[in-house]
Amino acid sequence: MDNVEAFQNKELIAKLPKEGVHCYAGNPGKIMRNRIVSIVLLLASAALAVFGFINAKNGVVMIALGGVGVVLAVCFILVFCQTFLVSKFRVAVDYNEKNIVLRYRYSKILIPFENFDARDGAPDQAEALIDKNFKKEANAYLVLDDVFEDACYQTSIADLESKEDFEKLKADCFAIADAYGARNSKDKVKFYYEKNLDEKADGDEEADIDKIIAEARSEESDKKEDSEE
Repeated sequence: MDNVEAFQNKELIAKLPKEGVHCYAGNPGKIMRNRIVSIVLLLASAALAVFGFINAKNGVVMIALGGVGVVLAVCFILVFCQTFLVSKFRVAVDYNEKNIVLRYRYSKILIPFENFDARDGAPDQAEALIDKNFKKEANAYLVLDDVFEDACYQTSIADLESKEDFEKLKADCFAIADAYGARNSKDKVKFYYEKNLDEKADGDEEADIDKIIAEARSEESDKKEDSEE
């Protein structure tokens, strides 16, 4: 595996903050909407569970219906509680431990600075449709990537508390990515378009070798013909 320090720019690293944690909270409007929706669905699930168990004497179907209601109610309770975690931070830049920290449900995903890359993102088809029809302001996306893992993560202006927070997060992440240079490692996980470029380069190299061999054979054949004459 590559020596990660080989790609690091000491001058740029020296310009980064030496300590502190920059926390970027989730979008308050989205958090409140999720709370309201989860409460409504929680009440509906609880009503379903009560209805099922009250009518349990009518058969197994009612008992199963009550069980489904309980499972759904638990799920919506978890969703409701998660909104309080996201309100504290959705993404954090930890300069103390040198990690990018992502809040994913009830877990935290840590990406070490030396493995980290950041780049402009793009919406998928569903997000593009929502942005086009329901968002008044233009949305922007940021990819947060552990270059040695298959999965990468994306956040956007709509996910965070404000556009200013998004721009500050983007500046932090780009500065870290440029300083640590993990994107330059040969051992990074490559995306499909990078693999295609590598395959094309390999194909071009093989074509060049074949061309050289063909030319050498042609020259050798010409020499034989000249000697026979």
